[in-house]
Amino acid sequence: MKPIIEYKDYHPLIKDFYEDQKRTSYFSWREFAKLAGFSSPTYLRLVSEGKSNLSRVSMNRMISAMGLAGFEANYFIALVNFCNAKDDEAKKPYWKEMRQIALEFKVRVVDKEAVEYFDGWKNQVVRELAPMMSGATPGQMAKTCCNEISAAEVSKSLEFLTKAGFLKKSADGSYRQTEKNVTASKEGMAYAVHSMQRQMLRLASESIERFEPQERSVSSVTLTVNRECYERIAQEIDAFRKKIAAMASETEDADQIYHLNMQLFPLTWKLKKDEVA
Repeated sequence: MKPIIEYKDYHPLIKDFYEDQKRTSYFSWREFAKLAGFSSPTYLRLVSEGKSNLSRVSMNRMISAMGLAGFEANYFIALVNFCNAKDDEAKKPYWKEMRQIALEFKVRVVDKEAVEYFDGWKNQVVRELAPMMSGATPGQMAKTCCNEISAAEVSKSLEFLTKAGFLKKSADGSYRQTEKNVTASKEGMAYAVHSMQRQMLRLASESIERFEPQERSVSSVTLTVNRECYERIAQEIDAFRKKIAAMASETEDADQIYHLNMQLFPLTWKLKKDEVA
């Protein structure tokens, strides 16, 4: 599913969201309607086909059901109001709001550069750190990182990020991000992210000993589920991740970089029916 800010009509957005959820989990129009608090299982399908529109009340329910937060929720509200407006004059303020949000929170989708960008933690941290440390040398940036990285590696990362278009260097030597967020398509993500995830999991494990409890949050829970329950939990995790990303995107005067890991994985093989008490 493409980023929400690329949609100019909420009807296909809802259809794409449904198809995306159905493709990766147990999902139905009935389940979708239930999440949004609608009694009719066909209402959202009609909306997705452009045969019905969302009201202000149903719009807010959809924000919750789709796990939208921050700029994504604001864009969705403007999008619904834009599409539901009766004439061009009424549409104008919502169109301006959509454009403003889209420009501010444009998402960079990487594929060709994905393997190198997601190759470990260094490029991601340097991309966030460079704009925060205006005028700093690679050596100063390296010393700010909790994990080992040399000044030469910071320089190499800055060169790659600038060349690939993730950072833009100003005449005064400072850096700014060309897009607020970076993601990769499912096709580009599969291979590129695995190495990075393994490194981040290692750093998360080390953080238990390296940092005081008030400086990190590590928790876990062991669950008993079936497939339907697993799919619902996975959807909640995805919605939570989006909300956290939106909160961080809207943070002003940031002074530190964190990484959030989320894992949900099996501890046993699936039991056969005759093995379940």
